[in-house]
Amino acid sequence: MDFRSKLAAAWQRHDSLLCVGLDPDLSRLPAHLKGRSDAVLAFCKGIVDATADLACAFKPQIAYFAAARAEDQLQDLIAYIHEHHPAVPVVLDSKRGDIGATAQQYAREAFERYAADALTVNPYMGFDSVEPYLEFSDRGLIVLCRTSNPGGSDLQNLTVEGGRKLYQHVAELVAGKWNVHGQNALVVGATFPEELADVRAIVGDLPLLVPGIGAQGGDVEATVKAGRTASGAGLMISSSRAILYAGAGEDFAAKARAVAQATRDEVNLYRSPAV
Repeated sequence: MDFRSKLAAAWQRHDSLLCVGLDPDLSRLPAHLKGRSDAVLAFCKGIVDATADLACAFKPQIAYFAAARAEDQLQDLIAYIHEHHPAVPVVLDSKRGDIGATAQQYAREAFERYAADALTVNPYMGFDSVEPYLEFSDRGLIVLCRTSNPGGSDLQNLTVEGGRKLYQHVAELVAGKWNVHGQNALVVGATFPEELADVRAIVGDLPLLVPGIGAQGGDVEATVKAGRTASGAGLMISSSRAILYAGAGEDFAAKARAVAQATRDEVNLYRSPAV
């Protein structure tokens, strides 16, 4: 099953637009896991098992694993998700942005070594920075568009040819001529609901990965109403720290589940276009 189909099935099966981010910070792991050689894997497996039925996707951020010298644990984690929770796609968040042979190696890393279902990439170098990933036509390519950080406006809000903003131009390219195999999606932050609505109008039903709720302060109601499709789907609303670190004891997974369920249910309040 390709990424788009797997994601659509997860939206429906789990009645969820929640993407659970996996950002394992060694300094914040529960005390009973610290010192274990597999602490990162054990922590993430606990979160995954506790939240899989509430999620439409998992999103491990590669920097946290790399900084902890835990790339092998990331590989094992994604294999674990595929084996035990195969209905939930895995988005590898690495925001790659190179070209040519280097981009080909990044694609192999994401899709062959880690076996991710989708990957985040940076479009700053143009189509050359996207094209190598398109060879993996069953995988998702999630392109940065209007990011949730305030500094994103430094570039993304620049006016380009025709009076459009740069993020609008990126959205049009990614949904149009760059979408060679229909595998593309976009990153659009919850902290800018007006721009999110604008992107949705440009790209139709293209999936949107939406960071910025929870610790970053994005408003859930405004986010869902701005970004949902006519069917009440189309979004992967990402929450990481608020879920991961809801508890610091041996019951960390149960605490994470409670926050994930509350977030999923809050999102669902606004999924219907009638709301």
